[in-house]
Amino acid sequence: MNIEDLKFDENGLIPAVVQDAISKEVLTVAYMNKESLLKTIETKETWFFSRSRQQLWHKGETSGNTQTVKAIRYDCDCDALVVFVEPKGPACHTGEYTCFHKDLIGDDNRTDSDRFDILNKLEQIIAKRDMERPEGSYTTYLFEKGVDKILKKVGEEAAEVIIAAKNQSHEELKWEAADLIFHLFVLLREQKLPLDVVLQVLKERYEK
Repeated sequence: MNIEDLKFDENGLIPAVVQDAISKEVLTVAYMNKESLLKTIETKETWFFSRSRQQLWHKGETSGNTQTVKAIRYDCDCDALVVFVEPKGPACHTGEYTCFHKDLIGDDNRTDSDRFDILNKLEQIIAKRDMERPEGSYTTYLFEKGVDKILKKVGEEAAEVIIAAKNQSHEELKWEAADLIFHLFVLLREQKLPLDVVLQVLKERYEK
């Protein structure tokens, strides 16, 4: 598709939903004009058009929290974009991982029909910790120590799972299995490998 086929509004703008390519969390919503979209495609980093300042702006130019573009999609009406990025830091000017960190309607009492919903939440929380690096967080500690520390923890937790299983202890095993899954998710995030890719491998194996 040609950019000329996109439907910009009367002000020459098109909304762009920016989404973490790994966790799938929506990070922010901004606007692009043709020039900023072309710069985004050319530089592989997000550029937007500020409606208040009436000028282009490069995300992370001053903060360093740039966003590396992995893919751009457009909707069926050709009047909106989704930009999948690898963020280099928090997306929000407040220091939050995503601009959408406030609840209008909470979901604390929601009953999930999807038993694996917690895995999506876990991936998003780990991504949030990676971007914000809150002081005192164990996940922050792992990311700052780096891949060798994370690999060591994955190995330790895998060994603990084996021991728990040998002990025939469901109580012990459930905790150790949860620890292993958590550290594996941290490793996937550190390696920039989305859970979706792993699940796709399982799907392909099942379909053979």
